[in-house]
Amino acid sequence: MVSTIPAVVNDSTPIVSTNNDEGKSTHESVSVNVGTAMRRLLEQEDTDRNYLITVDDQGPKDFPLGLYGSPKQSKFDVQGVYQLSNLLQELFLAQQQGLTTATIKRSQLEEDPVHRLERLITTSWWDNLTRRLDADGIDRAAPDNLTRHIVHADGTKPTASKPEPALRIYVPPGTPEQFAYYSTLAKNRSGLELDVQWLPDGEVTADFIKSINSKPGILALDMENVQLQGQPVARQMKGLPFIVPGDQFNELYNWDACFCALGMLDNHLPVVKGIVKNFVFEIKHYGKILNANRSYYLGRAQPPLLTWLALKTFHRTKHEPDALDILRAAILAARKEYHVWWTSKPRLDEETVGKGSPPECRPTVFAHVFKPYADKYDMTLQEVSNAYNNGSISEPDLDVFFDHDRAVRESGHDTSNRVEGVCADLATVDLNCLLFQIENDIASTISTYFDNNLAIPEGFVIRGEKVGTVETSQIWRERVERRRAAMDKYFWNETKGIYLDYNTVKREQSTAESVTSLWPLWCGAATKSQAERLVKLALPKFECIGGLSSTSESTRGTVTDANPQKQWDYPYGWAPHQILAWDGLKSYDFKNEADRLTYRWLHMMTETFRNWNGTVVEKYDVTQLDRSHFVDAEYGNQGRNFKYAPQEGYVTARVTSHRRWAADEQCRFGWTNGSYIHGVSSMGDGARKALANGVSWEDFSKRDVAGST
Repeated sequence: MVSTIPAVVNDSTPIVSTNNDEGKSTHESVSVNVGTAMRRLLEQEDTDRNYLITVDDQGPKDFPLGLYGSPKQSKFDVQGVYQLSNLLQELFLAQQQGLTTATIKRSQLEEDPVHRLERLITTSWWDNLTRRLDADGIDRAAPDNLTRHIVHADGTKPTASKPEPALRIYVPPGTPEQFAYYSTLAKNRSGLELDVQWLPDGEVTADFIKSINSKPGILALDMENVQLQGQPVARQMKGLPFIVPGDQFNELYNWDACFCALGMLDNHLPVVKGIVKNFVFEIKHYGKILNANRSYYLGRAQPPLLTWLALKTFHRTKHEPDALDILRAAILAARKEYHVWWTSKPRLDEETVGKGSPPECRPTVFAHVFKPYADKYDMTLQEVSNAYNNGSISEPDLDVFFDHDRAVRESGHDTSNRVEGVCADLATVDLNCLLFQIENDIASTISTYFDNNLAIPEGFVIRGEKVGTVETSQIWRERVERRRAAMDKYFWNETKGIYLDYNTVKREQSTAESVTSLWPLWCGAATKSQAERLVKLALPKFECIGGLSSTSESTRGTVTDANPQKQWDYPYGWAPHQILAWDGLKSYDFKNEADRLTYRWLHMMTETFRNWNGTVVEKYDVTQLDRSHFVDAEYGNQGRNFKYAPQEGYVTARVTSHRRWAADEQCRFGWTNGSYIHGVSSMGDGARKALANGVSWEDFSKRDVAGST
């Protein structure tokens, strides 16, 4: 028996009454008692009792919705895992709306899985992942998973007598209206327990970041003054919308948001524009687009994609009156971040990168690192971690380890054998491709949209520069060519036909093979000859039945206790790698390869969605299709932790016993959604139909309709 059901009614309650003619074997819709139907469905079909209906369950896979006890009663038979799980999802969603009865349509349960997944993403999940930092949204946007393992500077944890405030927001200097807004909000809504704090004037140092690690908070983003409806004079501040990845990640992440936005351009443009404006705000007030807008990320960025996103947004909105202004601000901000953060000397410096272990990580993440020092000092892992972080003990080897670890996290590829223990010494292919793209974008934008004359206003000048300085495209075109030459010199390996990272300390190419070697196709840095060799020699190292793996199998190596499986290594594939490979291959006229890789990824996603109760996850094992979402490396897999139905980003903030906020389970993952929408948009009718019918690439490519992808 299922131990818990959201609503239980008397067993004698009819599950359904049909609204069709008696005697028909099938019906277009039936009116269902939600609680009874859910309970009986789970009792019969959820044999492993995990509140999902999947291919792992051993039920009969045939559930009659009808009035029991009458052999002549017409029935609506629901058959197969996909239809049964759709029924469970529809019943649960009806219950979430407070319904005791609901009309279930046959078309809902038999809906083409490609259409269903596409529909859910665009009409529901994007909305559930959207946040705002204002009176209407801060209680949903500010809760932080980190507060579950806060440790104060003295090594103690929050208690009932020494609690953490439910919410905390840090406001940057130069934004007095925002500080006043949040202070008033905190006063007027005491139940929020909102703690409003200024960030200091001047440079935010590693020591300051460390000093507030025990007092984490959300970082303020951009706001606008909007006119109150029916009140022509009165105005109020409203937070600009942004997107969060989902699951435990409930803040604005840099490159995650860009790949989400790619899938939102057709139907959520206001949110995409909000993301661009929020990124500009971060660069103006925090010096860079942060890893995410939390206080412990003040010293860390993530792969920069602002110009790429800003131009895509502009091309969709150029008919709008503010489109050019948004583009100008984004180009100015990207230029500032380029100089101040990405190309400043020295790039990795203890005053700008940080000190101690990354505070967003639970202590258990580094248990293997701290264990020898715990033995050395006769401390527990928590005690030695606290001692190192507060400076009570000094260990140079730990300093080196965490320098590399921070570089890994800023790279976005945390973690991988490619970068583990060496990242701070690497010039990576991926970062240089991103900088190449920025340089190219700035050059073409200044030339095309600003008459080759871009004046630098206050707020965007860099050190030693005067307000009103004029920038032209010429210097950026020179930077493009210098970087292209450097990438050819240091990264390109003609013999192997692959781009490899360069170790600046050892002065040699790395041997690690990463799918980011395909990024020069996306940014346009490769020659036609290099592209051909990449496709011939490098692509096969990463292509699998479900798409592209992050590294080659040889780079991952044999998994042992000393070499544990890492999430950004073979056999795992991630959405951003797929997207940039598809687009890069197409730009060099490798359409067949791009179509094949796109189809493989979409097929794997669709089959997981079909067979596993609507599951869409952060990453996949691309070497197999049956259980590709079962990823247990490092942090596990975001998007698997749900019951009944996936509800993207569904959060209910609540106060725990220590008055700290927690988030109810969430599911799905934003940039994976983005990859599905982006990929499906390139599919023809034949490919979409084949995906819906579960046809593999190998079978589909043999058909005459293969040309319709």
